[in-house]
Amino acid sequence: MLLARLNDGPEIFHTLQGEGVSAGLPAVFIRAALCNLHCRWCDTDHTWNFEGTPWPHDKDADPAYRKHRKADVTIECTADEIVAQVARFPCRRVVLTGGEPLLQQDDWLEVIRGLRAIDPGYVFEVETNGTRMPTAAFREAVNQFNVSPKLANSGMDAGLRTVPAVLAGFAADPKAWFKFVACHRGDLDEIDGFLATHGIPADKVLVMPEGRTAGELDRHALELVEPCLRHGWRFCDRLHVRLWGDRRGV
Repeated sequence: MLLARLNDGPEIFHTLQGEGVSAGLPAVFIRAALCNLHCRWCDTDHTWNFEGTPWPHDKDADPAYRKHRKADVTIECTADEIVAQVARFPCRRVVLTGGEPLLQQDDWLEVIRGLRAIDPGYVFEVETNGTRMPTAAFREAVNQFNVSPKLANSGMDAGLRTVPAVLAGFAADPKAWFKFVACHRGDLDEIDGFLATHGIPADKVLVMPEGRTAGELDRHALELVEPCLRHGWRFCDRLHVRLWGDRRGV
């Protein structure tokens, strides 16, 4: 399978979960390469913003920024290689992230089965953009889906970033939670309408401030409090940004 590359190996690291209902828990992250979306503010653009792609990114404003050479930022790994590396960590919570992990479901199933053969106590979270339907086998194997539907602030057309049938499946799944990134009042109104359109219950919703630094998080956070109180949404900070900023592998 294709993973993001970190230094000379795959991007697999032991850290604290920074977002969602598991925030603060130790976890081993495995970052998949490839994504079917291209959010303009994406903080893992090395998984998809390769040389030759046409998509804009906020970092384009930086004269030093360049699209990534795919061979430099991705690495092919077998399921056995991933299992061996993850099993070295003293942690049984694993987060499959990306990119978009659901593009490689069959490969992930091999990893899940390999790790549970070592210890049935492994718990698996999946970070997904909510545009790809899990297979029945994948849905059964995963303990928690952290679904992050993209809003207009992602810079993509709604027809690309929203797949109603997939969202309906996640809305009905007790394993699924929904995370939204917001930075202004318009985002919050859009979230409210999105939930009503797709039948997503308020008590399964987490709203996070947008930002790559603690200062940016602080700038947006207070605007989210009153709507969360009013709608019954859960406010969620971004712990990893506060601890390490915009760094990879932590």
